[in-house]
Amino acid sequence: MSDILTKLAAVLESRKHADADSSYVASLYQGGTDKILKKLGEEATETVIAGKGGDKQEIIYETADLWFHSLVLLAHNDIDVQNVLNELDRRFGLSGHDEKAARTKS
Repeated sequence: MSDILTKLAAVLESRKHADADSSYVASLYQGGTDKILKKLGEEATETVIAGKGGDKQEIIYETADLWFHSLVLLAHNDIDVQNVLNELDRRFGLSGHDEKAARTKS
């Protein structure tokens, strides 16, 4: 796992017990799944808008926000980032069409 992912995962875990007034992430956790999903949806929309605009720096900035809030969702659900990386690794070399077809048959 990337060093930055390891560092972020540790920070996100430590914020689970922090005061919501002192930590943005703790305030998301305190708001629960709905608050986290709302923020994740906002970030996804902003990433789409940035992608449509085509400004590379804006795309990078918004994608970082999207990834960060995705990591918050994973941490909130006690899912280690490595599980997502393992899933991506499992899919590596698979045709996207074949992978999608296999999911719909299950």
